[in-house]
Amino acid sequence: MQFEKPPLNVAEQIQLLKSRGMAFANDERACRVLQHINYYRLRAYWLPFEVPNQHVQDDKDHVFKPSTDFDTVVGLYVFDRKLRVLLLEAIERVEIAMRTHWAQVLAERHGSHAYLDVNLFHKQQIHDSCMKSLDEELMRSKETFVEHYRSKYTQPSRPPIWAICELLTLGQLSKWLNNVKLRNDRQAMAQRLGMDEVVICAFAHHLTHVRNLCAHHSRVWNRKLTFTMTMPKRPFDVATQFNANEDRRIYNTLVMLAWCIKTISPDTTWPIRVHALLKERTDFELKSMGAPTDWEIRQPWKLAK
Repeated sequence: MQFEKPPLNVAEQIQLLKSRGMAFANDERACRVLQHINYYRLRAYWLPFEVPNQHVQDDKDHVFKPSTDFDTVVGLYVFDRKLRVLLLEAIERVEIAMRTHWAQVLAERHGSHAYLDVNLFHKQQIHDSCMKSLDEELMRSKETFVEHYRSKYTQPSRPPIWAICELLTLGQLSKWLNNVKLRNDRQAMAQRLGMDEVVICAFAHHLTHVRNLCAHHSRVWNRKLTFTMTMPKRPFDVATQFNANEDRRIYNTLVMLAWCIKTISPDTTWPIRVHALLKERTDFELKSMGAPTDWEIRQPWKLAK
């Protein structure tokens, strides 16, 4: 089938939306928004407001529910942007903590260059792949600590683990974590976040996916996430906070991040700011995120109030 849809200018885009039932309070403002935010990008935020067109048989174009307006769609878009900002802030804190835990435990137990010892890891193939990625990062790096090591030391040729951990992306860190052979080592890392190693290793992989969505400015508020978390069974006070019926939604990610950040920084205001943002949204929107109906009286949002 040949694609034959003609391009529409901004004014024509607005007229098309109006013909399908979307209300506009201010055409000039809508024009300005659509000049800077792609129509196709915004489309993901008005999809929840679409219904099939009952008046045209076999019509593929949907119409909008009554009372759907452009400002509501833009408001949902802005909410998603604010949510991504909060997610990136939290993921940064947790990622840096995980890097530190990985490096500290292996260094304290197995020496300054423990990461070079393939016997400390499950699969040599994965270790080889991790080392290849690391060497590529080292080749590109202009970091002061890398330059200093190169100028002062010849053996080993690579810096110690507490230095190279700063070069790892979250995706690379996830592979290193999951490939650590000894459960006691993984457990020692995970316990610094108050969780079991199975939960933390899975969460690192999950965060790689969420972080990539946020970094590429993708929609997250109602997305069905590809990589799920492993729900913790303990501590009990955190295990009961999750919505087990919505394991692919972002709400559970927020709960887990709140626990980790409170562990890292007990005085953090992050849960308070997340609570305030969610409080602004409708029950329908919160349900689409995976939030349970009683989300506000659960920890950590109850404390945030």
